[in-house]
Amino acid sequence: MAFGRSSRSGVMHAVSPIEPLTLKILVAGGFGVGKTTLVSAVSEIRPLRTEELLSEPSASVDDLSGVETKSTTTVAMDFGRITLRDDLVLYLFGTPGQDRFWFLWDELAQGALGAVVLADTRRLADCFAAVDYFERRGIPFLVAVNCFDGADRHPVVTVRDALDLEPEVPVLLCDARDRESVKDVLVGVVEHAMSLARARRQAAQV
Repeated sequence: MAFGRSSRSGVMHAVSPIEPLTLKILVAGGFGVGKTTLVSAVSEIRPLRTEELLSEPSASVDDLSGVETKSTTTVAMDFGRITLRDDLVLYLFGTPGQDRFWFLWDELAQGALGAVVLADTRRLADCFAAVDYFERRGIPFLVAVNCFDGADRHPVVTVRDALDLEPEVPVLLCDARDRESVKDVLVGVVEHAMSLARARRQAAQV
């Protein structure tokens, strides 16, 4: 047990451990964009995965263009946890990418501080639905472009224009396999969400 300094009476006072603030972050995007990889790269616990092998019927429904080597798919969610500071813990929920699993999104979105919309420039249109979902529900989000090996690199302004994003929505480049790169994205989400919350409070006071 940790103790603080002794008082003048000589009695030691216990110091309460820091109670961390826990925040919920969603990781969304199209099929095969790297959501499971991102959660796995950064989670300090063994991530919970709900992946199943792609079957012949699902292969006829899911567009594998650009991700032909993908053999599994998330059918419910991915879950991981990362401690950014002693007083700040993020719980990560990766959403399924296929249209037929979107009924799960409303459940996963409850209580979320913000979201990462992961994008692949080879299939950029696949993240339109996620962008629209968070915009309609007023959930703060940023777009993280997963820089796949062999994929064309585009300037951030080009991605922003292609997705028709509001000016305040951050766009970052990342590598979903790299822990430090993913941490930068998550810090960006938290900072963006808190900045919007402050702006909304100030607007309400006017």
